[in-house]
Amino acid sequence: MTAHHAPPPETYDSVLPLDGFRTAIADAVVALNVQANDPSSFRAALRGRAAGDVHVLGIDADAHSVHRTESLIREAPQHYYKFTLVERGTGLIVQGGRETALRTGDMTFYDTDRPYSLLCSDDTRISVVMFPKELLSLPSDLTARLTATRLGADSPVGAIVRPYVASLSSQVGQMPAHPARRLCRGAIDLISTLIEDGLGAQTFASPHGDLMRRVLDFIDENLASADLAPPMIAAAHFISVRHLHALFNDQGTTVSTVIRNRRLERCYDQLIDPGAANRSVTAIALENGFVDAAHFSRTFRSHYGMPPSVVRPSRA
Repeated sequence: MTAHHAPPPETYDSVLPLDGFRTAIADAVVALNVQANDPSSFRAALRGRAAGDVHVLGIDADAHSVHRTESLIREAPQHYYKFTLVERGTGLIVQGGRETALRTGDMTFYDTDRPYSLLCSDDTRISVVMFPKELLSLPSDLTARLTATRLGADSPVGAIVRPYVASLSSQVGQMPAHPARRLCRGAIDLISTLIEDGLGAQTFASPHGDLMRRVLDFIDENLASADLAPPMIAAAHFISVRHLHALFNDQGTTVSTVIRNRRLERCYDQLIDPGAANRSVTAIALENGFVDAAHFSRTFRSHYGMPPSVVRPSRA
């Protein structure tokens, strides 16, 4: 995963003109070409926060459009999915040859590594959850079938996800880091369930998807092991190392990247936990598979844009 070039702010709460909104969106999620019918009068309110690699935003904006172009992707690749709930207004999502009209209450998701456009035709309020692709734990060939489509329109799962995401985007910037992180992770679980529900039985009938899920579970269970590497993982699942690498290449990532990122995520979770305040940064790093504190600090800073000590809650 490619980190942001500059550390994103932990929380967002501002009213912005078009140029300011364009800059804030690039800092908060990914670089986008933002256009408005009347640039001089355009205004947008941005709220939310970054919780590690998960970004939750609420946006109130005048009519506008955003475009993720090939050139922007080449300049700043970001291996994320973006999930969007339309709370007010209408729009259109375009990606991969699909165009789907969106109305109030509709939900959709799309891939930041592929060009897309989101057109908001009137005064709009949307909630956005952006997260690393690997957190979805679903094969890319399956998820590609649902990007830029309407999700959970009449399903019981959709009825649960909709108010959760709306409430999270409005409240997450006002809560401490640890519960915010846990609630953001809860949102990913709900979104994953919504996407699986949209895919139906084909998700669970896929040997590829089942193997990927088991491999990711194995990685999570063995993050503390210094021996966690492709040969160990492949042997545990009775497949070749080449097959293992191909499995992750299909997801647009590598085995070593996923291991590193999952270790970083676990360290991040523990660093922001007030209950772990008496444990040193070094102890947390070593307990999660990093063998050198200095290397952990450099890797953490490169990934999150800040040193590990910064995310720790301040002591009273």
